[in-house]
Amino acid sequence: MASAATQSMPSHGIPSYQRVEPGSVNIDVEDLSKIQTVQPKDIDAATEAWVSAFNKAIQSSDHAGLTDLFLPNAFWRDHLCLSWDFHTMKGTEKIKEFLKQGCRLKKIEVDRSSDFRKPVVTGFDGKGQVQGVQTFLTTESDVGRGVGVARLVQADGKLKVFTLFTSMRELKGHEEATFGRRPEGVSHGGQPGRKNWQERRIADENYEESEPTVLILGAGQGGLTPAARLKMLGVDALIIDRNERVGDNWRQRYHQLVLHDPVWYDHLPYINFPAHWPIFTPKDKLAEFFETYAKLLELNVWTSTTIKESHWDKSKGQWTVVLERQKEPGVIETRTIHPKHIIQATGHSGEKNFPSHIPGISDFKGDRLCHSSEFTGAKLDGKGKKAIVVGCCNSGHDIAQDFYENGYDVTMIQRSSTCVISSKAILDIGLAGLYDEQGPPVEDADVAFWSIPSSVLKSIHIDVTAAQNKHDEKLLQGLEKAGFKLDQGPDRAGLFMKYFQRGGGYYIDVGASQLIADGKIKIKQGQEIAEVLPNGLKFADGSELPADEIVFATGYKNMRTQARKIFGDELAEQVKDVWGFDEEGEVRTMWRKTGHPGFWFFGGNLALCRYWSRMIALQIKALEEGICKYDDR
Repeated sequence: MASAATQSMPSHGIPSYQRVEPGSVNIDVEDLSKIQTVQPKDIDAATEAWVSAFNKAIQSSDHAGLTDLFLPNAFWRDHLCLSWDFHTMKGTEKIKEFLKQGCRLKKIEVDRSSDFRKPVVTGFDGKGQVQGVQTFLTTESDVGRGVGVARLVQADGKLKVFTLFTSMRELKGHEEATFGRRPEGVSHGGQPGRKNWQERRIADENYEESEPTVLILGAGQGGLTPAARLKMLGVDALIIDRNERVGDNWRQRYHQLVLHDPVWYDHLPYINFPAHWPIFTPKDKLAEFFETYAKLLELNVWTSTTIKESHWDKSKGQWTVVLERQKEPGVIETRTIHPKHIIQATGHSGEKNFPSHIPGISDFKGDRLCHSSEFTGAKLDGKGKKAIVVGCCNSGHDIAQDFYENGYDVTMIQRSSTCVISSKAILDIGLAGLYDEQGPPVEDADVAFWSIPSSVLKSIHIDVTAAQNKHDEKLLQGLEKAGFKLDQGPDRAGLFMKYFQRGGGYYIDVGASQLIADGKIKIKQGQEIAEVLPNGLKFADGSELPADEIVFATGYKNMRTQARKIFGDELAEQVKDVWGFDEEGEVRTMWRKTGHPGFWFFGGNLALCRYWSRMIALQIKALEEGICKYDDR
């Protein structure tokens, strides 16, 4: 999951775990108990009959006949097959209204290419009590081909849709340059003066005779993955990063950082992590992989590069961007480029949320006071030293554990409740069967996961969270006994939904929770900081804590804050807020149109970047080929 976001005290009577990103929606929990299921006798014949009826209705624009194939409160979730955006329609009336505006979809077929994809009877809820037929689909529209998932239940003597998902994979005539479409790699014959691969590669990377169509800010997973997708579609993209090397955004983080997600959840597009890779990836190992990934996929990356000026020309539909690039020590190159698109991939959050307004913060006389993003690690011998970590999400726990392991007396300041789930519970329960060592190919797992409407996913995760809590019961009891305040996420739906609704407020336990339960990491709960003292903190209740080091693991602001800093107020006021759900249950603004032509936000953990990088690349490719316009629905 992503790094920690700001925790804060409840306001206006709303518990912190129920709060959402400003302007976003706390989506409903779908009541799955109302679905009555009867298992069909011949699922293959019944599924084919449903597909045949669906195609007949689509091709004849019989919207009433089509929605007769859905339950009254069914869902249709679509990613680019029906429109150039992401939508989830609930209920037959909304589905009909959407389709009346135009339907690009031409036909679907049952996908029987693997045991995982073919029609099977399975459970649709967290307990497996709501049973029906699940089948993967192939889809075709007037402009592209895709995949889908239908979850069907028996009603009125035939199968009807509970949830339908359609997702574009490729544009007709603009398929990815992979497998049968891979490049030759060489031009044989008598061509005096022709360049070899290395010479061509250097010329391409330096843009000696061309300009990039897309400029991407950031060489982490949020920059590398859309660049890789765009390259396979023939769209030239340049990644810039202010750091010296690809992967430095991970190398420079705190000393003991290891991903909390397992390797089979984290594969990148086109190149999976190898079979010997550890389950949990250390930060420096991930940085090395990123650097290798960029080289193997021949991605154009300029490190030690920053934007000095930028301007959007509406009449030309392009940017003018002035870059400063340090090509070698002491040598600065200034280049002006004119990309048609900019992708801000500087992290799924924005500026660090550092409480510089706290009185006395500039007067601290200890060894170190910093934000978690600036924390490189505890000193190797911290015996006799006292440390305070403000914040109790992933980063806060990891940093506190690092302090403890190096001999510090460490206290965490918890200002509101935290959702805690052990890494073991996530592996054995949360991701089991979908993202695991014996699971389906990761692309299939992604389609299955994203096919679930957000309100249905929330319902499922209530049961998943309850099962994980039972698994972690002893640990959670120990935390409560130690004075650590717990929650179970929004509407008791756990860590994953809290991540999407708030961007943080959780901890995937990899050891710090037991240290808290054992009293080895101390907890001060519920008190706001009143003042930073020269050698510690003073709280609203008048109590004080001494400290040699203070780390504020207080998260980050909305991604728009970073856009404002780089591109100015005009753009920042045009783009929409990022993260949290819209009214349909789709994530706001990220990976989709932002409100400003030629400008995109992109970010998330490795798994999110893997799936959504295809979605953003397809949108940009369609715009570049004139298949759609920015203001198309």
